[in-house]
Amino acid sequence: MAEHIVIIGAGPGGYVAALRSAGLGAQVTLIEKENLGGTCLNHGCIPSKIMKNSADLLLNCLKAEGMGIKISGTINPDICILMQRKEKVLEGQRKGLAGLLEKAGVNIIMGRAKIVAPNKVEVICDREDPISLGYDKLIIAAGTVPMNVSEFPFDHTSILSSNDLLSLDYIPKSLTIVGGGVIGCEFAFIFSALGTKVTIVEAMDRVLPLPGVDESCSKLLLREMKKRKIKVFTDTIVARAEHKSEGLDVFLDVSPFTKPTGKLKKKTIDTDVMAVCIGRSSLAKELGLENIGVETDKNGWIAVNDYLQTRVDNVYAIGDIIGPAHIMLAHVAYHEGLVAAENACVQTDRPKTAMSYDAVPGAIFTMPEIGTVGLTEKQALEQHIDIETAVVNFRSLGKAHAIDEIAGEAKMIVEKGSGKVIGVHMTGPHATDLIAEATLAVRKGLTATDLAHTIHAHPTLAEIMGEVSLKILGTPLHG
Repeated sequence: MAEHIVIIGAGPGGYVAALRSAGLGAQVTLIEKENLGGTCLNHGCIPSKIMKNSADLLLNCLKAEGMGIKISGTINPDICILMQRKEKVLEGQRKGLAGLLEKAGVNIIMGRAKIVAPNKVEVICDREDPISLGYDKLIIAAGTVPMNVSEFPFDHTSILSSNDLLSLDYIPKSLTIVGGGVIGCEFAFIFSALGTKVTIVEAMDRVLPLPGVDESCSKLLLREMKKRKIKVFTDTIVARAEHKSEGLDVFLDVSPFTKPTGKLKKKTIDTDVMAVCIGRSSLAKELGLENIGVETDKNGWIAVNDYLQTRVDNVYAIGDIIGPAHIMLAHVAYHEGLVAAENACVQTDRPKTAMSYDAVPGAIFTMPEIGTVGLTEKQALEQHIDIETAVVNFRSLGKAHAIDEIAGEAKMIVEKGSGKVIGVHMTGPHATDLIAEATLAVRKGLTATDLAHTIHAHPTLAEIMGEVSLKILGTPLHG
C-alpha cells in the first residue's frame, strides 16, 4: 500500500513536493489555507514582476522619442488596470497549478492545518466540520508573513506591508520604505518609475546588506538610485511614525547596528505612506508542532538536517519556515521540495538525498537587475582563498548600447591556483537571466578558461560572461 504523505502549504516548496511525491507513487494530500502558489505566486515574486514589467514599459515609453518612436499625447500609469492585469495573471497561474496537481492525483484540501497528535493532522475549513487526516510522512511548507514592528505596526492604510504594496488602488505621491534589502529596493524602483517620490531607510551601512551580495553591486545600485532621485539613508533606523491629517511623520534615529561616523542627515520624513520591508516572520506557532515534539528556535524557524528532516523522523520541513540560514528564496524552496519528497518516499535500498546550498543564484529585480552566485570577494578573502577578480562593464557590449541599457558590470572571482570560478556578481540588464551560466560554472567547478572558450552569440548580453572570463586570463577585449 502506498505511503500517505501530507504536505502543509502549497507554495513553491509544497506543491513541488506534492508533485514529486505523487510521481514516486505516494498517496498525497496537499493542504493550503489561502491560495495555491503561496507567497511567491500571490504576494511576492510574480505580482511584483508584473508591476515591474509595467514600470519598465512606462520608462521605455518616456524615452521612446530618443529611440526614434514618436508617441503623441500624455503617458501615464493606470494602477487600476495594472492591478486588474495582475489578478488575471495570478488567477490563470493558480488554475494551471490546480490542474497540474489534480492530474498528478494530488488531493487538495483548502483550510487551516494543525498537527493534533503524532501522525494526525486536523484541517479547519470555513464552512465544514474539521477534517481529520492520518499520515505516514509529513512535509511542513507553511511559509512566512511580512514582519511586523511593534513601534509602528501595520494598519494597512498608512503603514503598509509588502503585501499591501501589491494591492494598492492608487499611486502614492511619496513613499518611505523601511529596509533597503531585496524587497525594499525592488519596490523603490517600481514606485519611482510610476512617479512616486521614494525614500529608503536602511539600518546597515549599504543597500542590499546581504552576505551573498558583493559590495560592488550595492555601490552600483546606489548610484542608479541617485540618478532616479531615490533618497537613501543608511546607518539609520525608523524610531517611530506619527499619523497626521494627511500622511505620516517618520522619525529617524542613528542605527544601533553599525558605527556611523556622522550625524543624522535628516531627523524626520514627511510621507504619504510608509512600507515596512525588513524581513519575514515564521508561521510555525499556529501549526501545533508541540504536539509531536518538533521544536523551533527563538525566531520560530524549524531545525532540519541535511535531508530536510526535523528531529521527528517522519516529519520534514522546507521553504521559508526553516529560516534564513537555508536561504529564503522560491527557487531554493522548489529544490527543497524535490529533496524532501524523495527522502520521504525513499526505499531501504536507496540512500537519501542531501540538500546542497553551494550554488544558489540570487535574482534581484531592481533597475538594473542584479544576479549573484557563489562567494563574494569579501567572503573569499575571509576564507583565506587566494583569488583573482575581473570586472567588465556592460557598456562595453554592443547589445547593451543597441537596447540603451548600458549601466552595470559583471564581476568574476576565481581561485588563483585552479582557475575555478567561485563567484560571479553582476548588475545590469537581464542579469537575473544571465546568472544561469555562472551558476552552472560554480556548480560544476568550471574554470575561467572553460567559459572563455565557450562561444557566446554576438551581439548578446551573454557575451559579458565570455568577456569577463577573458579578462581573468589577461586578454581583455575592451579597455
